[in-house]
Amino acid sequence: MEKKASRLKRALKLRSKIKNSGANRLTIHKTAQHIYAQVISSDGTHTLASSSTVQAEVKSAVKNTGNVEAAAEVGKFVAQKAIAAGITEVAFDRSGFKYHGRVKALADAAREAGLKF
Repeated sequence: MEKKASRLKRALKLRSKIKNSGANRLTIHKTAQHIYAQVISSDGTHTLASSSTVQAEVKSAVKNTGNVEAAAEVGKFVAQKAIAAGITEVAFDRSGFKYHGRVKALADAAREAGLKF
């Protein structure tokens, strides 16, 4: 099985477990140059908060957009927006990506900013 297919298979398993819990989910997606994060409603119809390294406020806070520091900034910003929208607890949907490096940095920064998962 190729790399992307394996990741998508892991993502489907994780999303089915999150859907059964009925929690809002913090979803991430990463590319080589950028990282994106969204808080999606429990029914999956609305995006409640979002942040990415493409946004000017995040891009100006970091030197490079494809590293751990940039991911931590995205985690901090998405947590602030979610808390402002009244969301304090989410389920972390890592979209099949392994929990290390930029994914871990984003999750840790979101936790430090006040999100619980």
